[in-house]
Amino acid sequence: MQNKLFTLTFLILINTIVAQNDSTKIKRVPIDTIKPQLNMDAVYNRPFLQYGKTPVALGGYVEANTQYAVTDGVTEGFSFQMRRMTLFVASTISKKIKFLSEIEFEDGTKEINIEFAALDIQFHPLFNFRGGVIMNPIGAFNQNHDGPKWEFVDRPISATQLLPATFSNVGFGLYGKLYKPKFVWAYELYLTNGFNDNIIGNKQNKTFIPATKLDPNRFEESYNGEPLTSVKTSIRYKRLGEIGLSYMGGVFNKFEDDGLTLDKKRRADIFAIDFNTTIPKIKTVITTEWAWTFVDVPDTYTQQYGNKQQGGFIDIVQPIIKKKMFGFEKASFNAAVRLEYVDWNMGTFKETGGNISDDVFSIVPAISFRTSQQTVLRLNYRYQWQKDILGNPAAKTAAIQFGISSYF
Repeated sequence: MQNKLFTLTFLILINTIVAQNDSTKIKRVPIDTIKPQLNMDAVYNRPFLQYGKTPVALGGYVEANTQYAVTDGVTEGFSFQMRRMTLFVASTISKKIKFLSEIEFEDGTKEINIEFAALDIQFHPLFNFRGGVIMNPIGAFNQNHDGPKWEFVDRPISATQLLPATFSNVGFGLYGKLYKPKFVWAYELYLTNGFNDNIIGNKQNKTFIPATKLDPNRFEESYNGEPLTSVKTSIRYKRLGEIGLSYMGGVFNKFEDDGLTLDKKRRADIFAIDFNTTIPKIKTVITTEWAWTFVDVPDTYTQQYGNKQQGGFIDIVQPIIKKKMFGFEKASFNAAVRLEYVDWNMGTFKETGGNISDDVFSIVPAISFRTSQQTVLRLNYRYQWQKDILGNPAAKTAAIQFGISSYF
């Protein structure tokens, strides 16, 4: 309740400030389009509004949708969802010191999360310090997740059910970039609070790394006193696109309590590769990401808890029409398709040698209308096959989804 009251007070304060000031002094902060942008730049590469010469800029985005889904002939009818509203508050404290926060409200106010609240101190392009609530850079989607950037209503399954989407923790680290005429190279290295044993102690009754987000105490203390390490390196060639390699890993169990050894240290380690490019002549945008997870599951757990997992997605977006339409100067129609796959349990049964299933595959064709790069209307059709651990015939789901998303 206190969180909701604080949030409501914050929103009223912001609205009051804007309402009481001269709107002609409110200006849009320009996005840097001169230097090549990487996924790691997404946190600042957003539209902001600034009043006069005040050091604080505001922004955000909103997502809402409706869907009708049927699984093996059974449906719950239409559902309307207010997926999320996210607020950004940024401040340039001095020439080389910046602060940015990102607060997300999901499903109305069912969940309120601080996804990013970090102070950046820039010493050199190759050596910069960041501290606070940091978004762990695993894959590309975790950092570059804003709804208006995507043609799809749902976030990728691999980013939300294999990896913990928008996963953030308190910690410190370094980042930097090297610019050359034909390419830009970057790195990030952070130590933060991290995993907990929700990874194997959850309602899904399987190894489920996203469940680690359910521990709200990770923003005030480490679950087991062991830091989580996040490392990423990326390189973008001018004509080829960006490729990134990332790693996130740490101990997830409470192995010691008051000096008493409870268990050995059990780790969860994640490796990911991501790639994005634009084919020059036809402007086709390709975005893909793949991840592998390795979890040290105790031998006392059944085989439904996998110690190896993998999954990823590929998005292909093709602009069809781009011109002035319906009074919008830079409107466009796009066609897109997403292919995605997740295997939560790689391996075979000890007793029979048969394959352990527990996987899902989906294909999502889509069309979208963008009034600009900041606002998108999208129509998706999802067809999905999901098998249980025994490999029984897949549960088939078909869904029609319509949604809107926009920065503000």
